[in-house]
Amino acid sequence: MRQILFSGVIGLFLTLVGTPLLIKLLARKGYGQYIRDDGPRDHASKRGTPTMGGIAFILATLIAYAVTKVVTSSQPTISGLLVLFLMAGMGLVGFLDDYIKIVRRRSLGLRAGAKMLGQFIVGVTFAILSLNFADARGLTPASTHLSFTQDFGWSIGPVLFVLWALFMILAMSNGVNLTDGLDGLATGASVMVFGAYVFIGVWQYGQTCADAATAGASCYEVRDPLDTAVVAAALMGALFGFLWWNTSPAKIFMGDTGSLALGGALAALAIVSRTQLLMAVLGGLFVLITMSVVIQVGSFRLTGRRVFKMAPLQHHFELKGWSEVLVVVRFWIIQGMCVIVGIGTFYGTWVADW
Repeated sequence: MRQILFSGVIGLFLTLVGTPLLIKLLARKGYGQYIRDDGPRDHASKRGTPTMGGIAFILATLIAYAVTKVVTSSQPTISGLLVLFLMAGMGLVGFLDDYIKIVRRRSLGLRAGAKMLGQFIVGVTFAILSLNFADARGLTPASTHLSFTQDFGWSIGPVLFVLWALFMILAMSNGVNLTDGLDGLATGASVMVFGAYVFIGVWQYGQTCADAATAGASCYEVRDPLDTAVVAAALMGALFGFLWWNTSPAKIFMGDTGSLALGGALAALAIVSRTQLLMAVLGGLFVLITMSVVIQVGSFRLTGRRVFKMAPLQHHFELKGWSEVLVVVRFWIIQGMCVIVGIGTFYGTWVADW
């Protein structure tokens, strides 16, 4: 359990100290955010704020994980490395998108096709690798079963699994991306979900089917539950430190670099911890905001009318007169409730099966 404490503290320290250094570097190079002209008027004052801040917590998470392994003399696991791979890979796609926005001085970065191709390559690579590297019990980081709090039902086979995993990765990465529109909103919401995965990983580790004491009773067939908790703790700590600088008024934005990385990490944790469908509950705010965009686009194309003043949903409430801080705090409350329901459901199914 020392690993979880170390990774969280190291991640927190690195972003608290490193983020202001990154802010100075980005500001010196003129790498500032461009703001949509059709957005809320108050956002105009944010023009020029350094972006690509996701670099800070991506590097902090990678360093925190590596240092934790060295300090505790423990070996990294394939599950933990795969989560970090998907986070870093999606972050790289987002970085290219952000960099093009800045260099070309426009609010659009990579073309939609190129951006989707990058996400596709990283996501498919992760999905294929996650079905390999079986341990002594024959467990791979992921399985070809659907899962809620554990695997259930028939195997869907490797091909359908890869497609399903890709859908999850794209949905979560773009969901966090859509949520990242107000100071600290996506960062704070993500902290809560990663905190939930620290709990889930620790609980699964304590109730693993590999333990003779729990074998035959209610237990979890997960390959590396403790190490997924270590990665989640590193991310949670790194995001706490980043939130110090990202909260209103934000000194830096995470950009697509950060939002795509966080979405990838969330999807990866759901897949390797066998909680795929539970992610829709734990990340309820991301689902809600994504659905607001789907509803807005669908309604306009079918009827020519808009349901919301503006999508994503957080901007609808801004245009209704809510202050940015009010929207963020109330949306954090919604996300907190989603996490509570998700953890309660996770624990409740274990009690029911006991």
